[in-house]
Amino acid sequence: MGRGRVELKRIENKINRQVTFSKRRNGLLKKAYELSVLCDAEVALIIFSNRGKLYEFGSSGMTKTLERYQQCCFTQPQHNIPEHETQSWYQEIIKLKAKYEALERTQRHLLGDDLGPLNLKELQNLEKQLEGTLVLARQRKTQIMMEQMEDLRKKERQLGELNKQLKIKLDGEGQNQKTSQGLWSCCTTAENSHFPLLPSHPNPMECDHEPVLQIGYHHHYVEAEGSSVPRSMAGETNFIHGWVI
Repeated sequence: MGRGRVELKRIENKINRQVTFSKRRNGLLKKAYELSVLCDAEVALIIFSNRGKLYEFGSSGMTKTLERYQQCCFTQPQHNIPEHETQSWYQEIIKLKAKYEALERTQRHLLGDDLGPLNLKELQNLEKQLEGTLVLARQRKTQIMMEQMEDLRKKERQLGELNKQLKIKLDGEGQNQKTSQGLWSCCTTAENSHFPLLPSHPNPMECDHEPVLQIGYHHHYVEAEGSSVPRSMAGETNFIHGWVI
């Protein structure tokens, strides 16, 4: 008698189910190995038992085969995307759109617009949110003002130090200038003591005449008796004659 056809359904007996799993698992692993050898195919087989135990077979290594599988899945055309994945994306888009509309509505409420549809509880929550935002804004403003004041104090100290340095420099230059003026006054006084100034005379006509350089012969003119030539002219003539001689 031949073996009857086995009905494909879950085996209720736990022991029979475990025995059947062991036999068919070994047969499946053997068939995968024979397929890889006879047909030169790259075969990978992964089996998990009902207790979570792993059984695997890879003709070229499980990691290499899985990487190749992922590359093939990532480069598949977009038109092969399953319908359920498309539905999932559509639902995600709807959720994001609803969230965006809620954020826009909240922004309008914070700006004081479109407050008519809000009830008392929503208005109270909005008030609390605005008060918390106001407290945070004031704290941030105070922090910024304190930082600016600290920067101004630093600049004030730096300018004070610079002012002190400039004052010291100016005092040194003034001291050097006073020293130079004192030396110049001493030199001027010494020169005046070597070269005294002549006293001024109240009447220039009464000043004593200094010796005058006379060019030519000094000839005393003696007036002859009976001469009619004036004395002044004779003197000039003698002076000229002296040069001629």
